Amino acid sequence: MRSKYIVALSGNDIFSGGGLHADLTTYTVNGLHGFVVVTCLTAMTETGFEVFPVEEAVFEKQVASLQEVDFAAIKVGLLPNIAIAKQALNMVRAHTEVPIVLDPVLVCKETHDVEVNNLRDELLAFLPYVTIVTPNLVEAELLTQRKIQTVEEMKEAARALHERGVQHVVIKGGNRLDQMRAIDVYYDGIQCQVLESQVLDKNNTGAGCTFASSIASQLALGTSVFEAVKLSKDFVYRAIQASDEYGVVQYEN
Repeated sequence: MRSKYIVALSGNDIFSGGGLHADLTTYTVNGLHGFVVVTCLTAMTETGFEVFPVEEAVFEKQVASLQEVDFAAIKVGLLPNIAIAKQALNMVRAHTEVPIVLDPVLVCKETHDVEVNNLRDELLAFLPYVTIVTPNLVEAELLTQRKIQTVEEMKEAARALHERGVQHVVIKGGNRLDQMRAIDVYYDGIQCQVLESQVLDKNNTGAGCTFASSIASQLALGTSVFEAVKLSKDFVYRAIQASDEYGVVQYEN
């Protein structure tokens, strides 16, 4: 019998639209019981939106607390520093028998940290061990060290990431290439698939987190990877439609 347990390594969004809140909500909607290993806290301060990493020892103890849980899938989200990233990679290496989704959050609110380049190297080290990686355009540019301004360049970046060892890649273009269409590119090592949907003029806070945790949920339930991606894109579209000003969704039963 397939396990109904799933875990997210993710941060706490103080506004509850993204991060672990989006992960747990998505898991619940899909009939799964979600666990969380918290990587960081966030808050609005005098200088803006700030990320506060958990202590390395605390992160390690969280992971150790869950070592006996039979997870059906793992989703890796915001890793705030190199120390946490290294420990998260150790956890991933110990669970390669289950689907693993890496959402490589290298930027927060489109601002670049001093640690971004070093974190890039740490996240690239995950690729041989994960099932799928889900960067947005900015993250894909940072990971591949190339500009992405067209769908063809999205495809080239997806191929470059696949060459790093990951089995499946989906690059989230959002509306950066077309203000009216949300364009994503999926690559499985054989062919690229372009996925499009209408852009909604609403708060999309947490869309990336929800997308990755939806893929993880679908994989935990036994769905194929490409089908999981398609279902998750539709799931996010419907979630944005139903979201409030904070990006929080009221799901119907």
